[in-house]
Amino acid sequence: MSWLDDSDDLDDEYEEYDESDIRTRPNPKANRPRTKRRPAHEDAQIGRVLGVDRGRYTVMIGEDSPEERTITAARARELRRTPIVTGDRARVVGDTSGDEGTLGRIVGIVDRTSLLRRSADDTDQVERVIVANADQMLVVVAAADPEPRERLVDRYLVAALDAGIRPLLVVTKTDLADPSGFLSHFDGLDLRVFTSARDEMPVDEIGEALVGHSTVFVGHSGVGKSTLVNALVPSALRATGHVNQVTGRGRHTSSSTVSLRYESAAGRGWVIDTPGVRSFGLGHVDPDNILAAFTELATIAEQCPRGCTHLPDAPDCALIEAAERGELSETGMARLDSLQRLLQTFADKAEQAPGR
Repeated sequence: MSWLDDSDDLDDEYEEYDESDIRTRPNPKANRPRTKRRPAHEDAQIGRVLGVDRGRYTVMIGEDSPEERTITAARARELRRTPIVTGDRARVVGDTSGDEGTLGRIVGIVDRTSLLRRSADDTDQVERVIVANADQMLVVVAAADPEPRERLVDRYLVAALDAGIRPLLVVTKTDLADPSGFLSHFDGLDLRVFTSARDEMPVDEIGEALVGHSTVFVGHSGVGKSTLVNALVPSALRATGHVNQVTGRGRHTSSSTVSLRYESAAGRGWVIDTPGVRSFGLGHVDPDNILAAFTELATIAEQCPRGCTHLPDAPDCALIEAAERGELSETGMARLDSLQRLLQTFADKAEQAPGR
């Protein structure tokens, strides 16, 4: 017998120990092995989140199409750590018919174009997301009853500029007080202002500014925000309240954030009504985003030393030096003053941080 014959016998012998013949342990529960791979949900439909109520999401599917409908959806388990807010563009699967008793499932969120946030106070780094994908913010204040708070409006503006959202301002109850002094505080800002009296609400003028935009309405309780929303969107039926004559504070009437469709002869838009707030923390804000909103000043500020605060006492600040040399126009000086005021609002926040 040759050595080749011996090798054939060895192959036969080792075949008895081939690992492929090892018997695997049976699966008594007959369940599938765990995997981190998630389904692609290629059949998911994109919808606009209109509101959130106790873990259920109202979502509009097929927006601006003949198949437009509103459904109720729940959050998929894999999104339990992902905040889903009004204005989000959600990927929805399951029963999206919108029939009574049906429930879809949100399995993903489309990348957001903007995110308006606030914190409980200036030292709180925990963000509270208000709305996603808004491109305008309408700040509502009253000329009186309650008295307008300049610093609160400053905080709204800082949050809007940080999010890349265009701010607008409406002053209500101008039949009770002249808002001129209050409005002079905002000279130099690229801020469109509307005024509204009890019998002269500029619904059409404000409505024109809403067409083609998603506009989030914010304001102190009792300033007439819900009244304005109801005038713009009659089907909204948002609750309205009054101001306590003892404390001067408004009563919270809107308890949740909700998207409402604005419709007029000029076109459509979205009104996003939010609950009234008495404070607006800026713990999350990046001050560079505030400067970026002042385009012409940001160009000059490129010559500033690193870490420059651009405040009136900042050493070697290119903005201050340009102002001292008379290189800024009257409008430029007003805008510099507005920029410094907003940056001071942010600096005051930093002074209140723990350890200071």
